[in-house]
This record gives sequence, C-alpha cells and structure tokens, in this order.
Amino acid sequence: MNIERIQRIANYGSHWILWVLVIASVVALAIVIERAVLFWSSRDNLTRLRREVRALLAAHDVPAARRRLDGSPSFEATVARAGLDADGAASAEERILAERELVRLKLERNLGFLGTLGSNAPFIGLLGTVIGIVRAFHRLSESAGQVSASLMAEIGEALIATAIGILVALPAIAFFNLFHRAIKARLGQSDALGHEVLAYLKAERRAAFSDAE
Repeated sequence: MNIERIQRIANYGSHWILWVLVIASVVALAIVIERAVLFWSSRDNLTRLRREVRALLAAHDVPAARRRLDGSPSFEATVARAGLDADGAASAEERILAERELVRLKLERNLGFLGTLGSNAPFIGLLGTVIGIVRAFHRLSESAGQVSASLMAEIGEALIATAIGILVALPAIAFFNLFHRAIKARLGQSDALGHEVLAYLKAERRAAFSDAE
C-alpha cells in the first residue's frame, strides 16, 4: 500500500467530503420534492372511485366505466383501465399485473438513491473524519508534539464530517421508508380496483356460458 499516496489524499483535508455530502443532500432533496409532487398529483378519492366503477360495471355500462377511469389522475385507475381493455378475464388479469408492475417502477424511480444515501452517508462522513484526524496527527508530528489552537480546530472540523453524514442519512432513510409505505398502499389500492374489473369480467364469462347452455 502506498502510504505517501494516502498522505497526499489526507493533505486535502475533509472539506471535499463535506462538499460531497452537501451535493448528495441537494440531489436527495430534489428527489423527495419530485416524488412528493408525483404522489400528490396522482391522488384520488379511491373509495368513491371504486364505488362508482363497481356501480357502472354492475349496470353493464363499460364505456362509462372507462371514461370514469380515464378521468382519474391516479395510477390505480390506470391499472384497472388496462384490465377493461383486455379481451376476457384471463388476458385482463395478465394486463393488470403488467400495468401494476409498470406503475410500481414509476413510483419507485430514484428511490434507490435515497436508500443508498441513507445507508452510506454516515460512512462517507466517517471517511472525512478519518482523513481529518490523519492530517491532524501529521501536523502534530511536524510540530514535534506542539498542540495548537489551529490543530484542535482541525480535529473538531474533522469530527463535524461524521455529524453531517448522520444528518444527511436520517432524513434520506425516513423519506425512503415513507415513500415505500405509500407505494405499498397505492399498489394495494390498485389490486382492489383491478379485482373489481376482474370480478365483472368473470361474471360476464359465467353468464355467457350459462346462456350457451
């Protein structure tokens, strides 16, 4: 291992680590805002939507049910709409599952960055602390053991890097978990609405078989 190379890296100090954490936190904030806007803009009264779609399907008014789903901004309506576009219950189930997977991917977009940042930001901060401590000990060696105020300030600055890393990680993990709980709820609502469509299509198929007999 090249000790001199490590020493050269340590000579840069921990400032660049702090800048890495600041830039990462800005990116994380942008992701949080973008995801929050997406979740907020795709909201709908799903209880009412499900009730209205069920009533329209019970009345065999499929075009009206399609229009009602098209008028909803929610991803849940998109999943159910895919089922109504299918030919029969079997293909509807496959289309619903396919659309549900696409919706899940859209909702989870960029959340991996939040999870990665939340898991690794403390270690990035710790790296800055280690670099700062190594640099401080190097200066202590050059000064023949003379402890100065500037040396203590540098050690304190190195310790700040770990604190910043933890402060960046905590909200990143919190929002990561919050969004994943919201995604789980949204996908559950999608399943419920999609099953309303499947129930109608299966009932129609049974009625067709009964008429054929």
